[in-house]
Amino acid sequence: MTTILSAQQVSFARDGNVILDKTDLALSAGEMVGLIGPNGAGKSSLLRVMAGLLQPDSGAVNLSVTANAAAQSLSTLSGPVRAQVMAYLPQQETPAWPLQVEHLVGLGRAPWHKPMSGKSARDKQAIEHALEITELQSLRQRIVTTLSGGELQRTLLARVFAGEPHIILADEPIAALDPYHQLHVMELLATHAQQGGTVLAALHDLSLAARFCSRLILLHHGKIVADGEPIQVLTTENLEQVYGISAYVDCREDGVVIIPRKRVL
Repeated sequence: MTTILSAQQVSFARDGNVILDKTDLALSAGEMVGLIGPNGAGKSSLLRVMAGLLQPDSGAVNLSVTANAAAQSLSTLSGPVRAQVMAYLPQQETPAWPLQVEHLVGLGRAPWHKPMSGKSARDKQAIEHALEITELQSLRQRIVTTLSGGELQRTLLARVFAGEPHIILADEPIAALDPYHQLHVMELLATHAQQGGTVLAALHDLSLAARFCSRLILLHHGKIVADGEPIQVLTTENLEQVYGISAYVDCREDGVVIIPRKRVL
């Protein structure tokens, strides 16, 4: 598979603390990749570096803007060009203005037209599709500052889909959701990958990560310690070494079920 987004020997430190340590990562079209690891492993920082929101101290992030284009350094591409190709879904975001849901979702179309220009037919179609697949039609006129945490998270995801990006970088996209909507969001992201898109999502639910992701990347202290199919990554040894837990690992046809037993002190 052709690599479309990659991090090469990326290092990043904050206040003297190493967050990412010479990290290498390559993503291809058609992949849904789960980025897993304990709190403080560097998952959010890696996503932000790959989205171009943080500058690495060393190393490079390269992006192919089309399937057949040569990879270019992310730093040489303009913001609008990057935003047309990939979208970043933050772990938490507080709306700055009391917009209606459909207007916030519509901001996902910003990379595709000039400021202050009206919405095109393509814009309207993309917004309607995003509202439909995220099941937000009934909330379209709600003010976003009145939404629950889960409703807001779905609205932000709809904004991502409205922009029709090829690559989606999502930081804990199911953290604020109930089980129904956790499954719904994972299904939407998996469908995006099945249709030729690329997804990299930081996840804490290991069982859902194993069920929906074709590949898992296990990050620990800013380094990748395992990268492969879920059954190869979610071993009892890795769970003990990285998470500090003893766990029951049940491999099934529809995924891997993880049942934590106890902490390993």
